[in-house]
Amino acid sequence: MPIIDSQDYKPSALYRSAHLGTLIPHFSGNIKIKSFSRRRINTPDGDFLDVDIIDKENDRLAVLCHGLEGSSDSNYIHNIAALLNENNFDIAAMNYRGCSGEMNKKLRMYHSGATDDIDLVISSLESNYSSIVLFGYSLGANMVIKYAGESAFTKSPKLKAVVGISAPCDLAACSDVISKPANYIYEKRFLISLMEKVNEKAKLFADEINRNDLKKVKNLRDFDEYFTGPIHGFSGAQEYYELNSSNRFLEGITIPSLIINALNDPFLDASIFPRAQAQESEHLHLVIPRYGGHVGFKGTRNKYSWADLKAKEFINENL
Repeated sequence: MPIIDSQDYKPSALYRSAHLGTLIPHFSGNIKIKSFSRRRINTPDGDFLDVDIIDKENDRLAVLCHGLEGSSDSNYIHNIAALLNENNFDIAAMNYRGCSGEMNKKLRMYHSGATDDIDLVISSLESNYSSIVLFGYSLGANMVIKYAGESAFTKSPKLKAVVGISAPCDLAACSDVISKPANYIYEKRFLISLMEKVNEKAKLFADEINRNDLKKVKNLRDFDEYFTGPIHGFSGAQEYYELNSSNRFLEGITIPSLIINALNDPFLDASIFPRAQAQESEHLHLVIPRYGGHVGFKGTRNKYSWADLKAKEFINENL
């Protein structure tokens, strides 16, 4: 599909800054939904997933996947849930293992390629719906695009469209970008939260987790080297990145899929956006607006983000 350089996104001046365009939407102008009900799905390995549901007996379901150290309570999840619910979708907002407010039972938690849990949620809920769409943001965007292209799962024929917003399709490159000095505040926030979870997990699995390794962690790559990788069966950060980056799976995509990545995203390397793969693919669409930051895309007069509205158009075209 042709690459779409979207000039129709024209935010106000403040939102043209990469960092302000990221931070202002995070802290202001967001919608809060009070009608979620929590459903626990038991996993085949004796663990659980908590999924927050809006069930209004619609015939269409949107499964929503949050970013690193987010949850179903993240602002961007509430925003897209409100938009899609207004447009006759029921909602299933995932909380990855360890992200629902209650630590999961198993050693494993979640990571950028843990698509087996997405497949489980879809298969657990699909019987009540004729059409399903899958949305992901940031880390969740890598997950859903990877899932769209994987051959490891027999995907539901009801899955009609996949959307990834601010997708880190190359995990190693993203890790390097987020460790730049200009991104110190973001990385520090992620590390504080991740290290707190590892400390909690170590109380349950003292033989498998070496808490002394926390002293070695200076950046996200270190965390993935000592914890994310080994906990989830990878030799370290590099193997984890190589095997779970969604750009390895783009050629396998047979479901209409949309990636929206801003040129000025402070977390991503715009020089390696999957332009060539999208141009060669019948099913992958890539939209690259000049502005938007990371999971931002606000600064217009609409209460919803430009990316969410663009995604809504895409899924309506493909249902």
